[in-house]
Amino acid sequence: MNWTVHKIGDGITLESAVVGFAESNCYIFVSDLSKKAVIIDPGTSDPDEIAGIIAEVERLGVTVEQILNTHGHPDHMEGNDLLKREFGAKVAIHELDGLKLTDPDRNASRLLGFDIQVSPADRLLAEGDEVLVGKTALKVVHTPGHSAGAIALVGDGYVFTGDTIFAGSVGRTDLPCSCDEKDIAWEVLMDSIRDKIMVLPDDTILLPGHGPSTTIGHERSHNPYVK
Repeated sequence: MNWTVHKIGDGITLESAVVGFAESNCYIFVSDLSKKAVIIDPGTSDPDEIAGIIAEVERLGVTVEQILNTHGHPDHMEGNDLLKREFGAKVAIHELDGLKLTDPDRNASRLLGFDIQVSPADRLLAEGDEVLVGKTALKVVHTPGHSAGAIALVGDGYVFTGDTIFAGSVGRTDLPCSCDEKDIAWEVLMDSIRDKIMVLPDDTILLPGHGPSTTIGHERSHNPYVK
């Protein structure tokens, strides 16, 4: 399993690996001082990939306290239960996507020919909440459009965007579970990107749910959907 190291600032170790049927980015975010960690978007139940995540956590010598889902689609939450069982971590997701974890119809897995469901979340998040990793805070920003309960996690100079925006692209809005207001899902997504993501400084590192990392400034200049 190949892990990519991201340099996002002093005192933080961040690694990512591509996992699952949709090649999603699974992140391990570590506070170096406290040796506390969260796993963001474990979108796989493949035994080898789960073993690879566990092995990397053990190599880092950290304690995983929480598992964070940027939204409730299976390629971002399929590994929740397996890792929760391994680490005793609590699972957190936005309150509008909580039901997606337990319902294959709501999370669109049945539509895709799967039947994926995991346990309910231990914590339901809302706009403005903070997730603490040691003394490092990740701010919860609600970014609906791709999913009704999609969130971004904003830190000091970096942001995890899930499937709201990628390098050179944005999330799809045509899934049945994309947005509660289905006829305006695209407009809702664009509002989230404009009002919640692109207001961050240009040098902010953007860490998406799929594909390579980028920066806010680069997307402002080069992403055709943003331009």
